[in-house]
This record gives sequence, C-alpha cells and structure tokens, in this order.
Amino acid sequence: MTLIGLGLMGTALASALLGAGHRTTVWNRTAAKAEELVAQGARLADSAGSAGNASPVIITCVSDYASLQQVLTPVADGLDGRVLVNLTSGDSAQAHEMARWTEQQGAAYLDGAIMAVPPAIGTAAAVILLSGPETAFTTHQSTFDALGTTAYLGEDHGLSALYDVAGLSMMWGVLNAWLHGVALLGTAGVSASTYTPFAAQLAQETVGWLAGYADQVDAGTYPPDDATLDTHAGAMIHLIEESERLGVNAEIPRLFKALADRAIAAGQAGSSYPVLVEQFAQPRAMSR
Repeated sequence: MTLIGLGLMGTALASALLGAGHRTTVWNRTAAKAEELVAQGARLADSAGSAGNASPVIITCVSDYASLQQVLTPVADGLDGRVLVNLTSGDSAQAHEMARWTEQQGAAYLDGAIMAVPPAIGTAAAVILLSGPETAFTTHQSTFDALGTTAYLGEDHGLSALYDVAGLSMMWGVLNAWLHGVALLGTAGVSASTYTPFAAQLAQETVGWLAGYADQVDAGTYPPDDATLDTHAGAMIHLIEESERLGVNAEIPRLFKALADRAIAAGQAGSSYPVLVEQFAQPRAMSR
C-alpha cells in the first residue's frame, strides 16, 4: 500500500495501515513528516513516482485537487494498472474530472471522503465513504477496512463528495440552531451547559421523524400527519419576534420563514414540513 500526503490526516491513515500489518510506502514533499511513520515500519520513497510504483493501490490525501494534480501529473505513466484512492476533500465535479484523468492513465479510480478527525482513524468511529468501480472497492476492501468503517456508495465517482457536503449541511444546520438557542436562553442567564441536555433530547426526537419524512419526499406527497406548513410558519413568527425583542440575531429563523412563505404562496400551506424540499430544489428562487 502507498500513501501520498502526510498531513495530520495522511499520517493517521498511514499509521492505521501499519498498525493493521500492511506493508506501507509513504511519500510527502516534506520528507521530515515521515520520520515517525518510518520508525513504525513504513518505507519512505524518494519520489512520488517511486512511491506509486511500490504498490498496486495508491491512497492520496493532500490539501486539494490542484495539489494532487501537481503531484501525479509528472508520474502519470506509472499509474497504469493501479488503483488510485483519493481521500482529498473536494466536490463532485472535481471527483468526476479526476476520475476521467485517472482512467486515461489506465488506472481505476475511487473517490472518497473521510467523516472523522485524525485521532479516530483506524477505529470503527471513522467512516470512510468511497465511490467508483465496485470491483476496485471489493478487491481491496479488507485493506480499506483498516482505516475505519468503509461504506461503498456506488459507481458514480461524485457520490462520496455529495454525501460529504450533505453531511456538512446537516452538521452546520444542527450547530447553528443550537447556537441560536444558546443565545436566546443566554439572555435569561441560562448557561449553554444547562440548555444542552434539552437541546440534545429535542435533536434526537427530530431525528426520529426523518425516516417518515424521507418516505414523503421519495413519494412526492406530503400529508400533514403531524402539523401543516401553515402551523409551522406561525411558530416561526414567534421565534423571529422573540429573537428580535431580545436582541438576538434572527437571520436563521427569517430564512426558515422565507422558505415557508414561498411554499405557502405556491399553494402548499396544508402540506407537511418536508414539502420545503421543493424550495431547496429551486436555487434561483433563493437568490431573488
């Protein structure tokens, strides 16, 4: 196995491979970053080309796709017949372009996303998303499993990046909602630590709604089994007014209300909340 890129994440990936007993060759522009890994048994290659030639599978984890191209383009001839597993963060368009370039060099390409922090690598808590040719994944899955819990998403190279950014949207959405609540309760002297158990319980209950709401989205029908969008919109007004009265930024609840208002204007007042997915599918409407 070859690992190119020894930042915090790349070093963690290489260490996990070594810990699982895999012969591992590493390369980084700054060779000094490999010293700890060499002490663990890694072989330090003297160039990106020799690193790639050392193994049938090359894992890359560098700062961005531009850096990846700078590293790989000069050694493209050595990629023929190999599997390139790119764990560099990017978007789906970059993943598709990288897949085309890699396949032109005669190599199979798996694009990936790491849903974990470096200390979690090598444990079940580290989720590694991979997309691309299924045969490339299944052939080397036992090796990938040394990095964490691997999840194969499908042949479309862009799926890992899409899942990654969708997860970021979920993460920031939850965190921003929590912080808004912290700010609201802070005006009454309630600490974040005091509020958080209530917030966590509510978040868990909300997660419990997702499967049913997903069925509505997939079916394209939105029966108001719990509450109508019009009812939600009324509660949003209370949230906006309370925020402004207390001097707390109301931009987030105003965004909620703007989405709801557009759906209501489109005749969806009596539908359930997930009908708002149709507003998210209309980016031009959001920019007016």
